[in-house]
Amino acid sequence: MSLAFVDGGFAEPVFGSQRAFRALMDAFARPGSIADFAGLAGPPRPMSSAAGAILLALADNDTPVFFETDMPDAQAWVGFHTGAPITGAVPSARFVHLADDSDTTAWSRFAVGTAEYPDRSATLLLPVASLRGGERLSLSGPGIETSSDIAPQGLPKGFADVMAANRAGFPLGFDLVLVSGSEALALPRTTRIQEA
Repeated sequence: MSLAFVDGGFAEPVFGSQRAFRALMDAFARPGSIADFAGLAGPPRPMSSAAGAILLALADNDTPVFFETDMPDAQAWVGFHTGAPITGAVPSARFVHLADDSDTTAWSRFAVGTAEYPDRSATLLLPVASLRGGERLSLSGPGIETSSDIAPQGLPKGFADVMAANRAGFPLGFDLVLVSGSEALALPRTTRIQEA
């Protein structure tokens, strides 16, 4: 492991955190819209700058983070800049950095909250090749006037099916953020995703 975990945090922590938080909340409020986190964070590769900015803004010492693949520099970077514990205990993770070839059949192991506390669920960050130029998916639900189309490249096999099952469990369920480079696209558990 290198000392790469020291550099790349928010240049202005308060401003950077507020900007990243606002961008992500806007993305969740308008599923299908693309949020830009350019210039905010520079995490060690292979973590995207969008994923880095999101974790810097939201993770803290009360939110364990699970990495599906071993990324020692990125894991150390998140721990150093946020104080968040890096955990191997999957059910306790509040943030999950998925592998780019993640097995969607294993997503059921992540926290979906409880009847009393549905907010005690995990937010999953899924790296994809691009948020544009892939197979078209149609979105509908809260925050979308009628419908909205997205076309990310590099979604794992079974994506639409596992997201449909996740939505069916509402109010329980995980929330998902697609990340690519400095961009992110949020898909809350309330969003209906259909293959176009």
